[in-house]
Amino acid sequence: MTIPKAIFCWSGGKDSAYCLHKVLSEHLFDVKYLLTTFNNQYKRVSMHGVREELVEKQAESINIPLLKVNVHKETNDEYEKQMEIVLLRAKSEGIQHVIFGDIFLDDLRIYRENNLEKIGMYGIFPIWKSETKWLINDFINKGFKTITCCTNDAYLDENWVGKEIDKSFIEQLPANVDPCGENGEFHSFCYDGPLFKEKIDFRIGEKIYRPLELKMNETGSETKGFWFCDLEGIK
Repeated sequence: MTIPKAIFCWSGGKDSAYCLHKVLSEHLFDVKYLLTTFNNQYKRVSMHGVREELVEKQAESINIPLLKVNVHKETNDEYEKQMEIVLLRAKSEGIQHVIFGDIFLDDLRIYRENNLEKIGMYGIFPIWKSETKWLINDFINKGFKTITCCTNDAYLDENWVGKEIDKSFIEQLPANVDPCGENGEFHSFCYDGPLFKEKIDFRIGEKIYRPLELKMNETGSETKGFWFCDLEGIK
């Protein structure tokens, strides 16, 4: 039976890895490309801060071609413009479905679906509304390996960035932090597991703090900035 072609929005983190593994192992879609957004100035994944070369290594190990959305300005208009250009290119190859590893946040899903509707494409959310404690434990039990690359200082300090996400990590998380970081508490880089043909080799570099204008998040906590861990590829 022929399964529909799709493009997968790949952040390089644990949710993306888990979702893609589910899609491929259950033969839900024929994934033709991974799609990642990079800050063109810094050559890093937007929000996660992971180097472009490490995402390239992930795609090579997964054996799915990587498409890049290069954003020159950190604005929604720029992001939407560049994303549309790349997606229309994929659509011209007969791809109509775009897969996301989002778990919840209804506003984000609506935003994605509305943007896709404008160009006649459809959003797919295979792990939508999954129970996050179950999901992260299943992720670990399946043999995936991942490390935090960014933490939101409203929830987690610099001691949490650059940490392996394992059973101990989950048990020690503060009560107000989602086990999958779905409220933006942390982001991750997945480097090994059943999805990969080869482990991604890297070393942990310096920790960097980037402040931002004070704002209140939905829980009332104050986000003053983010801690990033510079992950460096090993050739």
